[in-house]
Amino acid sequence: MKTLERGFKAWAEKTSLSLRKELEIAVDQPLPLERLADYFDVRLWTPKDVPGITEEILDQLLETAPSDWSGVGLQIEGQGIIIYNPKHSKGRQASDITHEMSHFILEHQPAKIILSSDEELEQLWMRSFDQKQEDEANCLAWTMLVPRDGLVRSLYQKMTPAQIAEHYGVSNQLVTYRINSTGVKKQFNHL
Repeated sequence: MKTLERGFKAWAEKTSLSLRKELEIAVDQPLPLERLADYFDVRLWTPKDVPGITEEILDQLLETAPSDWSGVGLQIEGQGIIIYNPKHSKGRQASDITHEMSHFILEHQPAKIILSSDEELEQLWMRSFDQKQEDEANCLAWTMLVPRDGLVRSLYQKMTPAQIAEHYGVSNQLVTYRINSTGVKKQFNHL
């Protein structure tokens, strides 16, 4: 996350705490994704919820290549929609959903998707990519899921990273990342 501006991580921590206070969710409690989505008036969909989606596309997304995608945030007629991959683990789904939600919160410009025709490839999807926006969305999402203050409380209770991950409904990798990136690792010798 080398593209984050100075102070962004601190802002993300404050924003996470503010959102949790607004939603009446303690820092040591898991973030209910549905409540977060309702708060921002964003709908959470799986591909099966997409109107008019064909069985062929569903099969491609959910059976043939479910590891090829995670989620996408869209604005359709002013309505925010997040389509996430239900084939991923619950921890990965939490990360994907809050990542896409963070794009809405941060008011990022949506990526451009272009459909081009190529006789050999039939159709090729390309999209623009902004590394800074992706890093900001990851930082905010992961901070909302596992706030530093909650992480410290969990570690004071001598919870292992795996126990913390299970408690917050996230992956072990995310907890390890948060322990290392927040500076709390230095506070606890047993890590």
